[in-house]
Amino acid sequence: MRSGRHFLQIPGPTNTPERILRAMHRSVIDHRGPEFAELGLGLLRDLKPVFQTEGRVVIYPASGTGAWEAALVNVLQPGDQVLMYETGQFSTLWKNMATKLGYDPIFIAGDWRRGVDANLIADALAKDTDHKIKAVCVVHNDTATGITSDIGAVRVAIDGAAHPALMMVDTISSLGSIDFKTDAWGVDVVVAGSQKGLMLPPGLSFNAISEKAWAACQAGGDRRSYWDWRDMMTPNDAGYFPYTPATTLLYGLREALDMLAGEGLEQVFARHERHASATRAAVESWGLEILAVNPDERSNSLTAVLMPDGQGGDALRAEILDGFDMSLGTGLNKVADKIFRIGHLGDFNDLMLMGTLSGVEMGMIRAGVPHQSGGAQSALKYLADHRI
Repeated sequence: MRSGRHFLQIPGPTNTPERILRAMHRSVIDHRGPEFAELGLGLLRDLKPVFQTEGRVVIYPASGTGAWEAALVNVLQPGDQVLMYETGQFSTLWKNMATKLGYDPIFIAGDWRRGVDANLIADALAKDTDHKIKAVCVVHNDTATGITSDIGAVRVAIDGAAHPALMMVDTISSLGSIDFKTDAWGVDVVVAGSQKGLMLPPGLSFNAISEKAWAACQAGGDRRSYWDWRDMMTPNDAGYFPYTPATTLLYGLREALDMLAGEGLEQVFARHERHASATRAAVESWGLEILAVNPDERSNSLTAVLMPDGQGGDALRAEILDGFDMSLGTGLNKVADKIFRIGHLGDFNDLMLMGTLSGVEMGMIRAGVPHQSGGAQSALKYLADHRI
């Protein structure tokens, strides 16, 4: 037995607020009845401001991986080229999926320390004079590396090349925590999940769909059934779904949208930026290095911290879990055991952040990781000096 609560400070799934847990703690209703239609219509309407879109949003009972697949199969044909950019593990996994599904990804290599270089996107599109590339797929905030890419610059690159490719963006760890402007940035397909900024348990995923993407879906697309946007539209117009929905998660989504609206998206984004800045102040005081090289690409939903030479991130995480009952994110793939990741997104406040950073600092002392003391104190000062 452990006293107190577990600190879940991985960058998703995030802590589920009691309000959402209580909202989910009720019996299911008839998913073909009028009460459900009211629920469904409200959700599909109120998701749009979170995506900052006037277009369609669809909901799947799935992880974000499902929404990746839906984004691809609804607009692409087998053999189509897709331009993708390596910013970390999740951009890599999306590329691997494209290969498995029979598409032809052109993968611009990255070093896992920098975001999307829009100039390289522009160069690749300029060379594609036959317009064989049908989509540009990028990750807004790569959860494995804590890197946030400039999506507006990608839009400018596509338009500057006068290329007709669709733009698809993964916002799984940024929606509801980092400003994302679907319509203003001309994003054609957005991929999102429930378990991060939306504060829900895993199990729901989303696509936001532009008119251009919807036209591509109707004109062709790959073989599809469960993921078919076309099957969604008529039931969704009445508040229903073409399958048995995840009703209790939808109850939770209703509460999450009310919470985000009640706080206001601008305030939500400012809160995440403030906690991220305080975390970065702590890392700097510890004398450690943030994985993301460029300050303007450092994520406001998580911070990936490089371990000192000769030190393993997994050993530190294990020491912190054992000593303080706190879970931090592990390093994945190319940065396995080289980093640890601090999640600071979702239902999160100052005291939770200070508990997290204190746990990291105490864990480094306990594990014998070389660092300078005072990181938690630096974060505390930042929070005191930057009230909102």
